[in-house]
Amino acid sequence: MTQATSSHRAEITRRGFLGSTTASMAVTSLARASDDAAPYVLGYADRISVLPGETIRLHMSATVSTYDLSIERIGATRKVVWSQKGIKGVEYDVPADASANGCGWPVAIEVPIGADWASGLYEIVTNGGGDHADPATMKRSGAFIAFVVRASPSATHAKILLQLATNTDNAYNNFGGYSLYAFNGRDGIQGNRVSFLRPANFHGLKTYEIPFIQWAESRGYRLDYAVNNDLEFHPELLGRLDQRRLVLSVGHDEYWSKPMRDRLEAFVACGGNAAFFSGNTCCWQVRNQRDGLVCYKQSFREDPCYRPDGPNPLLSTLWSHRLIARPENTLTNVGILGGGFHRSHGVLMEGSGAFTVEREDHWVFAGTDLKRGDAFGGSRTVVGYECDGCEFTREDGLPVPTGRDGTPKSFEILATAPATWGNESTLLWYSEFPQKEMGNACLGVSVRPGGGTVFTAGTTDWSHGLTAPPDPIIERVTRTVLDRLSSQ
Repeated sequence: MTQATSSHRAEITRRGFLGSTTASMAVTSLARASDDAAPYVLGYADRISVLPGETIRLHMSATVSTYDLSIERIGATRKVVWSQKGIKGVEYDVPADASANGCGWPVAIEVPIGADWASGLYEIVTNGGGDHADPATMKRSGAFIAFVVRASPSATHAKILLQLATNTDNAYNNFGGYSLYAFNGRDGIQGNRVSFLRPANFHGLKTYEIPFIQWAESRGYRLDYAVNNDLEFHPELLGRLDQRRLVLSVGHDEYWSKPMRDRLEAFVACGGNAAFFSGNTCCWQVRNQRDGLVCYKQSFREDPCYRPDGPNPLLSTLWSHRLIARPENTLTNVGILGGGFHRSHGVLMEGSGAFTVEREDHWVFAGTDLKRGDAFGGSRTVVGYECDGCEFTREDGLPVPTGRDGTPKSFEILATAPATWGNESTLLWYSEFPQKEMGNACLGVSVRPGGGTVFTAGTTDWSHGLTAPPDPIIERVTRTVLDRLSSQ
């Protein structure tokens, strides 16, 4: 590997550090003088999910002469589990195909995962040393390098498994030029394959899941951890039903493969439970690969799996597309086509960010003193960004799902909030895009024929209500759901 050029270094600085919320700026002013580019330490792990006793390999590129590195478990508090000082910094080029096929940097550090490392989310923290010993500049500069330690197969599993939305973070990551979105792609081009083997920002982890993790572990909940594709590649994590009782989705959990979905649906069909404290969930079907994922989205006719006359069980487009005919509603109770945006994308920007109670006497609201018509969560805008809902009518003033969109008839809608697509054109290519002026985020519960219970919050931003100090009602509802579904 050769050293990076000045313009290439500027591109790393300008583009590689950015997360999904600011990445639209990354397609402008890429050329900067090398003496104007901030020093950096960037990297990625060879895997984003490991077991105790395995070895994780870190691939690093740095413009500093030396740097220090530590690994911290993120929980109620941070715990340093491994560290090394004075690592030699070497800078490497970013290949032209890095977005799709990874950076290909050599291994810089090998870290043995201790047998005593608890299942959890671990961050790799770097700071510069030597010629660039400026902690204010170098601390956590560049990528947010993270991985999950799974529960050992021989260990007693926690009742609750939190699977992190790592596919979504990878889909938005434009390091190396492209993501699964045109808005932050080089020259406005959308990719169809994205690799995990490149620096990432993990915006969703930081925005949604880490606040949830910190809250849950501080309240004494024991969690086992997984990444999205572990449901496909390591289905043993779902475990025996006498151990594993509940699988969680938190935040922006947008990209699911068929094996992931099949296995979670089978878990629920056998009496396991699922709780979706998330929104825009299971919207796009992807094909997971060990080091990345594939999704053609609106360009589904270019997908090698496309069959004009069907069947198209692996087609990488909307789950609700007529060629797949498997709307996410059948898993999560709700879907993005029945919801939309709230206080985002220029629509409902004056929205309250609150749910309105529909059924006050349900067990989900136990201990809250909420009454029908009450609003909750607005002070934290727990209804926000992207929301999932369903088609419903009203009987005696209460919302009842029609079932025409795949939502189970057993789904009890407990709270609603307005959501709409407004002027958004993202899905206008889809011939069966719902022509509606307004939808709803729908919070509720269904019990499936096999006895499993599925809770959905219908919003990406639920965990905003759990940041310290937590909103009392959001905390009470979350605890009630976790306690009930992890024990029954």
